[in-house]
Amino acid sequence: MYEKLKNRYLNIPVQVKASFWFLICSFLQKGISSITTPIFTRLLNTAEYGQFNIFNSWLGILTVIVSLNLSAGVFSRGVVKFSKDRKVFTSSMQGLSLTLTLIWAVIYFAARTFWNSVFSLTTFQMLCMLVMILCANIFGFWSMTQRVDFKYRSLVIVTLFMSLAKPALGIILVKSATDKVTARIFGLAVIEALVCIVLFALQAVRGKKFFSKFYWQHALNFNIPLVPHYLSTTVLNSADRIMIGKMVNESSAGIYGLAYSISQIMTLFNTALLQTIEPWLYKRINDKRIKDITKVAYPAFIGIAAVNLLLIALAPEAVRIFAPPEYYDAIWVIPPVAMSVYFMFSYTFFAVFEFYYEKTKLIAAATSAGAVLNIVLNYIFIKIFGYYAAGYTTLVCYMVYAVFHMCFMRKICREKLGDEQPYSLRVYGGITATFLLLGFVFMASYNHIVIRYSMLGIMLVVIAVFHKKIISAVKNILNLKKD
Repeated sequence: MYEKLKNRYLNIPVQVKASFWFLICSFLQKGISSITTPIFTRLLNTAEYGQFNIFNSWLGILTVIVSLNLSAGVFSRGVVKFSKDRKVFTSSMQGLSLTLTLIWAVIYFAARTFWNSVFSLTTFQMLCMLVMILCANIFGFWSMTQRVDFKYRSLVIVTLFMSLAKPALGIILVKSATDKVTARIFGLAVIEALVCIVLFALQAVRGKKFFSKFYWQHALNFNIPLVPHYLSTTVLNSADRIMIGKMVNESSAGIYGLAYSISQIMTLFNTALLQTIEPWLYKRINDKRIKDITKVAYPAFIGIAAVNLLLIALAPEAVRIFAPPEYYDAIWVIPPVAMSVYFMFSYTFFAVFEFYYEKTKLIAAATSAGAVLNIVLNYIFIKIFGYYAAGYTTLVCYMVYAVFHMCFMRKICREKLGDEQPYSLRVYGGITATFLLLGFVFMASYNHIVIRYSMLGIMLVVIAVFHKKIISAVKNILNLKKD
């Protein structure tokens, strides 16, 4: 039996093996972080957990400003475009990243008291942040080259080490420190620095180029116009925790941060499905076989809606597992944020048309509108309803975000595809409305456990009745690579 399985695995094409292990890497990074959350919520009180969430929110925003997200758009494209000169391109991108980080370090130290008050962080925490921003880019450069060359073994080993070492060192430092928040941050920075010093050296030796006028100019020209899009996306994900910390208190930011973290677990399913579906969507658009998209899109929407409904239904139990009683109010934030995950997923089915036809202005417009709306709504409603409001403003903004992308997609289809539309508004609207209605009904039953479990039982019975169709839909998605 073992030999058969081994031989089957060995005969799998390297591209398929690589895709599988890259997916495992994604689960390791997010999964281990989720598994260790119950440990840190018990080592940190709600205020400390809130401070740590605020740090992470600023980290996301400042990463875009300091690093220009060089390891994202321009590098992903560059490793293919400059494949013959990839080592030089990679080492020069490291040089540009280090230079940008040092420039921002000088700007920070020139007025560090001012910046510390703006971000509500200490000098040491800010230094850790700058190190982590640089390390994220270095790791991003290295991991992308591994993916392009299908070198999954090295990526899995390094990812596994970092995923295990970060929480392990974090637990040791937090348990022994007085300033537990700084200890948690320092634990992350140390592991990232140790790994990325080695990766930086390896890539620098291979490329032997710190400065390249051509590559630096190319990277800046390509990525600077995308900064509003990257920044808006990050703000949409992070602004709520920062604003809760400023407008309410750090304890509330901690409770909200826990709810957000639990809800984001379901993005693992988003990632798993999109890694298979997204390349297939581009191929169908390229072949102008738009109607084929429907057979995959609707089952995918229903599947993501179902897993998020399951989380909403079990939110009280999830919070009890993930945190002590002082975090229990997080259950009321999980439903709207979990619903947002559905819109995060479904918007991709609309946005691929914008990316394929290079409508970057439309992408930036939709993202910026969502981010600005999020800040405005948070400012208005957090004042009135407290931190609970942030969950609903997040939901509203992602709904608006998805609607914008759908409208832009329909415009592109009219212009480029003879008005052939891939999705029925009636069907998508029906799936979405049913999902939202059931989500709020489950939330209303949180104080009535018999009703909630009865509804959950009915949901599981429906899944059992339609299990053959569900299995068939999953098989169709898994076979997309062969299509």
